[in-house]
Amino acid sequence: MAAYLTLDDLDVKGKRVLVRADLNVPMKNGKVTDSLRIERQAPTIRELAEKGARVAVLSHFERPGGKVVPSMSLKPLVEPLATAIGRPVAFAEDCIGERAETAVAKLKDGDVVLLENTRFHPGEEKNDPEFVRALAKLGDIFVNDAFSAAHRAHASTEGLAHLLPAAAGRAMESELKHLEKALEKPERPLMAVVGGAKISSKIDLLKNLVDKVDVLVIGGAMANTFLAAQGHQVGRSLIELDQRDTAGAIMSGKVVLPVDVVVAEALAPNVRARITALDDVTPYEMILDVGPRTIQQFSRKLDQMKTLVWNGPFGAFETPPFDRGTTAAAKAVADRTKARKLLSVAGGGDTVAALAHAGVADDFSYVSTAGGAFLEWLEGKRLPGVTALELAASKGK
Repeated sequence: MAAYLTLDDLDVKGKRVLVRADLNVPMKNGKVTDSLRIERQAPTIRELAEKGARVAVLSHFERPGGKVVPSMSLKPLVEPLATAIGRPVAFAEDCIGERAETAVAKLKDGDVVLLENTRFHPGEEKNDPEFVRALAKLGDIFVNDAFSAAHRAHASTEGLAHLLPAAAGRAMESELKHLEKALEKPERPLMAVVGGAKISSKIDLLKNLVDKVDVLVIGGAMANTFLAAQGHQVGRSLIELDQRDTAGAIMSGKVVLPVDVVVAEALAPNVRARITALDDVTPYEMILDVGPRTIQQFSRKLDQMKTLVWNGPFGAFETPPFDRGTTAAAKAVADRTKARKLLSVAGGGDTVAALAHAGVADDFSYVSTAGGAFLEWLEGKRLPGVTALELAASKGK
């Protein structure tokens, strides 16, 4: 990985610092329902303010389509952000132009202002040079702390790094360090767990991982397609018939599939379910989780591993009793991580929810809140936001 600057490389006292955060958090009735992303961004903003920077925070929120949508304003996030950083936060009704410039001009050393949703302007997602210049007018330094948006070549995630001295914030820095340890320079043996519904959405990911890891564990509904490719009967299970050849091509000695499964005739809470061998699934049943023998197999292999990357659940964990496989596997990983026998990195929306459901999210080495960016990194793709930081560092900007 090429070098990038961090907060340690910056002299920020008295400087206007534009911080690209990701405050795209779940909201209901104007209230934040999950503040994890805000908490992850807080250390960078707090550190810059404590060092005497004049901090202007940029973020997108949802998909307003380049126009002002009042329900997608960042204003309701002022109070949660202020609570997270432990100091007042002002608000600007726009992220460029007179209102933004006036708000930034009022800042004193250590002050923080949150600027309005960058996606209220079409130039944000288009990475329009004029919009980038309008943003750059507000700052002397650019700090990108939004790894979760780093796969987008937008004005505030990529464009700004070409016009201002640019560095990674603490959340971005931590994410990149853990990802490097997990896949680019891992301590081996290395295991990857990939679950979820469809192979078609994770073809690139699977093809990249099977070449890099020592063990590839396939779970979730996508395992059904692999099982069908091997000739097993999967009943009414979710399956992608057109992906059986793809599954067959990915199969190798590294790939580990379920050896027993939990089946039911319907996906419903606390429905009658049974554990069965692979060859005893009836035409009326669906595979909805892995069985205890599969978890035992997983645990035995896990004992041999030094590093693990996890994306996707083993079963339909949102619907009990089909959460048991994912929960048992997650606890096995957590136990080995706490015993310092394993470096464990997990990410992806369903994965974060599954680990929280299992009560072990805090016990993994690192849990990424980035969805698309984490997946694209697993696929081996370059992330524009990260590449821009590396380029800025190489040019000595």
